Amino acid sequence: MNTTETTSKVNVRYLTVTAMLSAVAYILMFLDFSVPFMPGFIKMDLSELPALIGAFAMGPMCGVIVCLVKNVLHLFITSTGGVGELSNFILGVAFVLPAGLIYKHKKSRKNALIGSLFGAVTMAVFSIISNYFLVYPVYYNFMPEDVVLAAYQAIVPSVKSILQCLVYFNMPFTLVKGLFSVVITFLVYKHISPILKGTNR
Repeated sequence: MNTTETTSKVNVRYLTVTAMLSAVAYILMFLDFSVPFMPGFIKMDLSELPALIGAFAMGPMCGVIVCLVKNVLHLFITSTGGVGELSNFILGVAFVLPAGLIYKHKKSRKNALIGSLFGAVTMAVFSIISNYFLVYPVYYNFMPEDVVLAAYQAIVPSVKSILQCLVYFNMPFTLVKGLFSVVITFLVYKHISPILKGTNR
């Protein structure tokens, strides 16, 4: 087999795996659920999981593309004017890009763990900025700021501002969301990576 044929097969596999993971991520966006100690309008989903797996198996850009595609597809049914999808994309990239880059630098289980944990923390921090400046200002058109604040205060009456709510509620929530993806990735990655990479022979 010559170099051109090898490169072509690699490119086809890359595109196929990226498309497959994007489709799974898109489906996972619909399998969201409420969690205790969070307002009802905030849902948990694991749609970053396929992107993290892709970033490890096929490289960091695969993870970024998965984040992009799932949100572009979601634009067709969005009610946020694309702002929610933009935020989701930013947070997804903040998670999977550092994880993928650190793992690519040295492919070891330790680096995968360091990278994914760093990505989860980065995503959690970015969630404050993204929600405060992008998402919530749009949501205020449908749910006034004082109503949003009241939803948080119903859980913890001592919070006094939206920014405080984002720090106390959303940042830990986003961190836990990322950690769920990290744990599941570490449980399944060893078993599925040969299939994704085409080395299961």
